[in-house]
Formats: sequence, structure tokens, C-alpha cells
Amino acid sequence: MKKPQRVSIVIPVYAGERTLPMLIEEIKELTKPQVSTAGIDYVVSEVLLVHDCGSDRSDLTLETLASQYAFVQPIWLSRNYGQHAATMAGMASATGDWVVTIDEDGQQDPVDIGAMLDCAIKESLQLVYAQPTNPPPHGWVRNLLSRTAKEISTRVLGNKTIGRFNSFRLIDGEIARTLSAYCGNGVYLDVGLFWITSRVGHCSLRLRSEFGRPSGYSFLSLVKHFWSLVLTTGTRPLRLITIVGFCSMFIAVMFAGYALYEKYTGQVPVEGWASLAVVVAFFSGVILTALGVIAEYLAVTMGIVMGKPLYVVSSKPTRPRH
Repeated sequence: MKKPQRVSIVIPVYAGERTLPMLIEEIKELTKPQVSTAGIDYVVSEVLLVHDCGSDRSDLTLETLASQYAFVQPIWLSRNYGQHAATMAGMASATGDWVVTIDEDGQQDPVDIGAMLDCAIKESLQLVYAQPTNPPPHGWVRNLLSRTAKEISTRVLGNKTIGRFNSFRLIDGEIARTLSAYCGNGVYLDVGLFWITSRVGHCSLRLRSEFGRPSGYSFLSLVKHFWSLVLTTGTRPLRLITIVGFCSMFIAVMFAGYALYEKYTGQVPVEGWASLAVVVAFFSGVILTALGVIAEYLAVTMGIVMGKPLYVVSSKPTRPRH
């Protein structure tokens, strides 16, 4: 008899005190042998809840769930490292043939794992992203900024696939464990996955509303995520700076030529102060922007060279009981 595909579910936990019990109760049904629409046998063998030291008492919820369900395994981080680091900490401990990453807020339906597994096996894929068929359940401003960021990622960074990533992923187990073993600090999770995968696909799914919990991401944290994506994708931003530099030089030469022409033809006297102020302000901004981007690259490199850990796993809950 053919063994079912074993699936490990990794859930980074930041503020899941209220939402996790409902989500785990849904996953409980998938720990029994399942058959997908395409006839693939699979079973959820474990659920790894990675405590990322959020603001609520998710630690107590994790302890309760671990005592109630044999398939729940808590992982305690020493401090808050962020969603991507927490996800990789869970992938490092996953033992399944496939690893599924899912959010704690209930937007993504665990039942859809079967459809993603069908897509992966049918098309021989190593990585499958959920492709939402409906708009994300956020405000229009955040949705607009999200689409803009992904459009920039696609066009400026030159990677069409990276603009369609999602936190609901199905990853080949070997790929997930390999990535978590060597991926260093400052590397964006999806960028790291694209480094070692060549067969990437998308599965059309419908998102649900969150389980009565607002998003844990502030505007600044979303900007930080986007900047991390830009820096770890490659050197295209540095090349963009070079292009901007050449364009600035061209504009300066044209401006100087125009000023000299006006002066020697006697049509317009060149006073100098206004034009000088504009030119200095413009090129100072270009230089500072270039230095800032280079400094960011150096900071990422320094963190990797110094051996800054992506995460540290603790042997017990990192928040004291009250």
C-alpha cells in the first residue's frame, strides 16, 4: 500500500492567542488520512507553532494546544525575530515530505492544502504559492501599496515570479530544510526560496476573512519587509543608481550647455544663484541616495559576515507566567 504524502504545517505565532485554537481545530481533521481531488493520499503529520514573542499571551495558548493535541509541537524563540525568521525556524524542525507555511489569523483555509498538493505533484513543482482570486481583506490603501510594491519587484528587480509570492506556501520538504539550514540573517524568505528552486507554480484559491483579528503589520513594518526584499534580490538597485548617475550627468551637461548658450548669445543674463541652488540640491540628493543604498548593502553584508543569527531557539517559553 502506497504511503500518504506527509505534510508539516509551520505557523509563525505573534498574536495568535484568540485565533490559534480555531485554526488548530480545523487542522485537526486533516491529521486523519485525506484524499485530494486528484486522488492523492496525504495527511498532516505535525503542526509546528513557532512563538515569536508577540504582544499577547500566545505562549500560554501554545502550551495549552500542545497538551491537547499530540500533533502540535511548539517552538520557542528567544526573542522577536520577525515572521520570516520564525517561519524558517519551523521549517528547520519539519519532518514531512512537504512543508506548508500558513498565517495564524485564519485567512488561509487549511483545506486548500489538498489543492496545492495536487498542483505540485501534477506539474512536478518544488514550490507552490497560493494565488488569491479575491482581494485581500485589508483596507484599499494597504492593498494598493501592496500591489505597487509587487509591481516594482516585478519590473525593477526583473523577476516576474517574485511579484506573486504569498505567505501560504507548499514547499518540498527537502528544499525547506536545506534553505533553513544555510539561510543567513537579512535574507528575505521568498528570495532564498527562488535561489534554490526552479519549478515554481501558483494555485488559485480564495482567501477568508481574518478570525476577528486585525493585521499585526504596521505600515513601517511593511516598508521594512519591502526594503528587505529589494536588498536581498540582487544588485539591480545598485545598477539603477548607476543609471540614475549617468542620467544626472547628462542633465548637468545639457543644463551647462544651455546656460553657456544663453550667456554668449546675449539673450538672457545668467545670474547663477537660483540655478546653482537647484543643481546642488538635485545632485546632493542623488549622491546621498546612492550612498544610502550602498550603506544598506554593507549593513546586510556585515550582519552575515559577523555571524548574526537568523533566530535562536529556546528550550522553554520565553515569557514568564503572571
